[in-house]
Amino acid sequence: MKGHKALFWCGFLWCVIAILISCKTADKKSSVSSKSGFQLAVSFPPEVHSEAITGRAYVIFSRNNEREPRFQVGYTGVPIFGKNIEALEPGEDVNIGGDIFGHPVRSLDDIPAGKYYVQGFINIYTEFNRSDGHSVWLHNDQWEGQQWNRSPGNLYSDVQQIDFDPSKTKTQTLICSNIIPPIEIPQDTQWVKRIKFQSEILTEFWGQPIYLGATVLLPKGYEDHPDVYYPVNYIQGHFSLRAPNGFTTEKPRTGNRWAMRGYEFYEYWISEECPRMILVTFQHPCPYYDDSYAVNSENCGPYGDAIIQELIPFVEEHFRIIRKPYARVLSGGSTGGWEALALQIFHPDFFGGTWSLCPDSVDFRYHQVVNIYEDPNAYYKEYDWMKVERPSCRSTDGNIRFTMKDENYYELVLGDKSRSGGQWDIWEAAYGPVDEDGYPKRLWHKMTGEIDHSVAEYWKENYDLRYYLEKNWAWVGPKLKGKLHVYTGSMDSFYLNDAVVLLEEFLEKTRNPYYAGVIEYGEREPHCWGPRGAELLELMSGHIVENAPPGEKTTLWLYK
Repeated sequence: MKGHKALFWCGFLWCVIAILISCKTADKKSSVSSKSGFQLAVSFPPEVHSEAITGRAYVIFSRNNEREPRFQVGYTGVPIFGKNIEALEPGEDVNIGGDIFGHPVRSLDDIPAGKYYVQGFINIYTEFNRSDGHSVWLHNDQWEGQQWNRSPGNLYSDVQQIDFDPSKTKTQTLICSNIIPPIEIPQDTQWVKRIKFQSEILTEFWGQPIYLGATVLLPKGYEDHPDVYYPVNYIQGHFSLRAPNGFTTEKPRTGNRWAMRGYEFYEYWISEECPRMILVTFQHPCPYYDDSYAVNSENCGPYGDAIIQELIPFVEEHFRIIRKPYARVLSGGSTGGWEALALQIFHPDFFGGTWSLCPDSVDFRYHQVVNIYEDPNAYYKEYDWMKVERPSCRSTDGNIRFTMKDENYYELVLGDKSRSGGQWDIWEAAYGPVDEDGYPKRLWHKMTGEIDHSVAEYWKENYDLRYYLEKNWAWVGPKLKGKLHVYTGSMDSFYLNDAVVLLEEFLEKTRNPYYAGVIEYGEREPHCWGPRGAELLELMSGHIVENAPPGEKTTLWLYK
């Protein structure tokens, strides 16, 4: 009996170990079972890239050739399949078959037989030997804003039309013989100036050159008033080399509403009604996303320090900006809305006010629609007899555009270990701790959605803005009085209004002092509702004048 028991427990332990290993590696493999013999072989020639590549290979299918398939992918886009490559030599194939995980089609086996346009792609990774002792492989931004399908140096194949049949054993070759060229930086003009420099703080952390930049819009009369110094609006948001607010002096010939808005803003900018301020958008892409979230982070590095100690001083040394807190105001929407709020909250003495539109979740009891502290699963709401998928994006009539599960699955196809360059992955990188392998420790299992509440507690203690304010109001409240302005649509496309409601509930109860700011909701308005352009500038300039210390001559920059 003892021998049988020993064999039983030995077998049992091996089963447990096997299950644990399987769970640990599920996110890494993201593979599916396959019946198909059809494979696509992706490679690259030596004349395009002479060295071995570590990165990620993709195969993309489309029913049409209106655009290259690499530009048709997305949460609701065409099928894409991704596979890691390690030291792939020129001329060597990486095979993508039915066992490789895809989105929105999970396997090649699930694509009906027929004619399709296909394209191969190779996303190149760089090894970063970080100062925290970890070595990680990630895509190094090439000043395109972590957009893998247009990042300079990445490789792609010509588009081929193929006869695809998952029931047949066949290999289709896709040679990535094209290389994406460098980004063309727009030329400076009378109005718009651009800067870019290597950050010493971030380069030391990452062990590779990391760059910061800014696009600066100068006011009318800047050259004619050489003795005038101006207040500044630091605008947060996704990576872009466009001028602030889309400013353009060229009236568009087409019906492009965004270009028209930029031209209309130019007309206002040169009018007598416009307050004379300097507008600045930041560029601070990180190896995980097009934007660092402007905070110090275990995974992304000390971007908060770099922005406050390097980027802003650089801008203020090169342009005539009033280098005082009352004259520095923040604004931004969505990602930028969270950053504009976080920079003001974490640096209350450095900035004079913030205007945050549709900020990413400011209270993680509503991380979009998930309570990360209490919910067991991010992808499903479970009832006694039902399991309902959670939505991630909606239209204002309530129709669901895509779910959290599918959005996360798309990211997993683009890259494991939080390397997709996508929204959910950057939140894990910016807010989360470092895992044993040097990559972000997941808030939830990328395949199953099961939440790790120990990681949720780390998020809470470090980046839950409402919780931070409540915990620190005794000392931070007096520094923030009258500085917080938050706007969101009541039907925000990504359900971000729910967390704002929780923030408002706290702020309205504040005493000693009362927060004395603004929280407004646009009835049935979608993502990024709030004051913009002329309306926003007038709100900010009025706030600056009202809160200027005694003796400050605000009339100097309010010339006509």
